[in-house]
Amino acid sequence: MYFEQFYLGCLAHASYMIGSEGVAAVVDPQRDVEIYLAEARKNGLRIEHVIETHLHADFVSGHRELADRSGAKIHLGARAGAIFPHVAIHEGDEIRFGQCRLRFMETPGHTVESICVLVTDLERSSEPFAVLTGDTLFIGDVGRPDLSPGYTPQQLAGLLYDSLHEKLLKLSDDVRVYPAHGAGSLCGRQISAERCSTLGRERVTNYALKAANREEFVHLLTDALPERPGYFARDAEINRAGAAPLAELLALPALDPFAVLRLQQKGALVLDTRPQAEFGAGHIPGAVHIALSGQYAAWAGTIVGLETDVILVAEDAERVTESRLRLARVGIERVVGYIEGGIDAWKRENLAIEQVPQITVQELARLLREKKAEVQVLDVRRQGEWEEGHIEGTLLKPLNQLARTMDDLDPARPIAVHCKSGYRSSVATSLLRRAGFRQVLNVTGGFDGWKSAGLPVATPDPGRNYIQSWSRAKVEGYTERKVELHGWPVSLTSYRLGPSFHAKADNVSPGANLVRTTGATREEAEMRALERAGELLARTERRAV
Repeated sequence: MYFEQFYLGCLAHASYMIGSEGVAAVVDPQRDVEIYLAEARKNGLRIEHVIETHLHADFVSGHRELADRSGAKIHLGARAGAIFPHVAIHEGDEIRFGQCRLRFMETPGHTVESICVLVTDLERSSEPFAVLTGDTLFIGDVGRPDLSPGYTPQQLAGLLYDSLHEKLLKLSDDVRVYPAHGAGSLCGRQISAERCSTLGRERVTNYALKAANREEFVHLLTDALPERPGYFARDAEINRAGAAPLAELLALPALDPFAVLRLQQKGALVLDTRPQAEFGAGHIPGAVHIALSGQYAAWAGTIVGLETDVILVAEDAERVTESRLRLARVGIERVVGYIEGGIDAWKRENLAIEQVPQITVQELARLLREKKAEVQVLDVRRQGEWEEGHIEGTLLKPLNQLARTMDDLDPARPIAVHCKSGYRSSVATSLLRRAGFRQVLNVTGGFDGWKSAGLPVATPDPGRNYIQSWSRAKVEGYTERKVELHGWPVSLTSYRLGPSFHAKADNVSPGANLVRTTGATREEAEMRALERAGELLARTERRAV
């Protein structure tokens, strides 16, 4: 049996193709579907089934285009309310082709229509070897319970608990877990960087499965629920109707600098997608900066939204095309053009240029020593990141909330902005500049660079660690130390929460949360974290940035 995972890093999204005896099914397809059609041709497969585990809110799915181009049927949970032709899935329904059997479980919680797909290769066994869990169960986490209108987060969290404990956790420990998202997705809170797991491993290591009972689980998921991005509801509705094929998007017009100025005056937003150093060195006044190198589309959906005309600035035509595709993946289609010749064309016309100075963590430390009263330090990471450790005296304003929380900042004093690595902070500097703040600095390297340089960190209060906001149990014995695995610097933290010890391995250099584990002792939890982090880093290729 053919089984393949397709991972789209910029959206932390996983989709799947399963094939047997010339027939294939695609599960949770991304919007640009040629990747599946090409893979099917390569392997002599005909796509006859397209399966959605739920109405995705963080990206626009390609289910309708893929079905139209392949002749496949679309399968979706019966409670989705979809308005395109589809097969409504109920508990216990099955699809069979060749030696493959796909059996469906209704698993409401993340959304009311969520389903999971049990995958059986009948040549190997009559029992399933894998389950595609969509956003119900992630590696190290579970789906956020606030994406179905008409239901409270508490109601959905209760349904999610039932789906997990009455259905998924009844399966064998050796069943492999393949979710729809990985680390960085906004659909969970602390999803691991690993792409698959087993139910046995998740029972032991997944914090959400440690809740003592249904009531504790509901509190765990809803007491400090992260803010839901505004574009989520719009994307879910697009998916309920089915998105138009990408080929229907009009060709982007090339704009000269004066056309850009006229469109800006009419309300269009300039979106600069270049690396942060290039943006800092010179950009169009009023531009929002979201670098193409990171989770560009998700942040564009959060910051820009779907209802604004957008003008792109990129280094070349290839990156313009890529930028536009990534925006379309989250439903941003109002791209009205790009500046031909990029920022150089703007400069040739002697039009105004703005800059954002880039400073190192060492320079920030010097500023705080010599001019602490004169500089404001802004941390735009998430609350949980800040509470794990931060620079003393910083103001916490998460990037997704920054535009509406600037009132207490002093425009007469410099503002040094940092995040984890420098990506989000550069976005933040552009928002501050748009709001009229003139003295804005971007801290390259971010908090990871600050820690790596051995600069002082405000450590968490063990009595009020970030985990405390998710659980009534008291956090005890919080520790942090640095180790090296396969040449990578790794920060290892551990603490006791109730009867269990928890550990987290964080890859300092690229800034990836690698793994979170649980054990009966601190040593056991840390050993598991280091073993699994080592497995991941051993497969990670070092590349120049």
